Amino acid sequence: MTTTTAADHTWFEERFPDLAEAYCVTLVRGLTPAELLRRLAGRAEPALTGTDAVVEAAFDLVRASDGRRQLLAMATVGDWTLLIEPNGYTGVTEDRALPASAGTRWVSHFVNINGLDAFLWAEDTVRRLWFEPCFPDERWGTTPDELLDVMRGVGFSFDDDGEADGEPDDPDTGDPGTDLSAPAAFALAQHLTGVALTPELLEGTTFTCGSIAVP
Repeated sequence: MTTTTAADHTWFEERFPDLAEAYCVTLVRGLTPAELLRRLAGRAEPALTGTDAVVEAAFDLVRASDGRRQLLAMATVGDWTLLIEPNGYTGVTEDRALPASAGTRWVSHFVNINGLDAFLWAEDTVRRLWFEPCFPDERWGTTPDELLDVMRGVGFSFDDDGEADGEPDDPDTGDPGTDLSAPAAFALAQHLTGVALTPELLEGTTFTCGSIAVP
């Protein structure tokens, strides 16, 4: 698959700052949104157009449910279902994600407002790779090093690069301290799925929505 880099995905934080502050983005191959929602034991919610509406509805649901339910916004993109969770983390929660990945490929990455992050690649209930994008030197899974060259190529920073983890030099200015770990996670997800997310897709898509109980 064609590899993009972190620099190709900096638009996400620039165009969607409210979502970029705390999100989980997941791509699941070969399942419809309805099938994915069933696997996650969710219930249907009204459809929404654009991620601004999704973010607003997600926080409304948290308030209305006293933090007991999480909104899921799903859309079909080619052979994949895109799942977006504002301020959620189901996609990287292994006791939910791994069973739901039966018979398919599951690629998910997460960031929250406290700076925690995670990336999960699963195949048919098996964790192939899990790591924190800000700290890519530590990786777990059955094939933790298979994508190591790709990870370097898309922009993750490693200890032996001579830079601080998660803070590589800005690719345009050369200035140190720019955190490209989240954009690099988008690039790695695109490498694994072939799905290119765009601002137009996030702004114009009508999402099938559901919600799940928060553990």
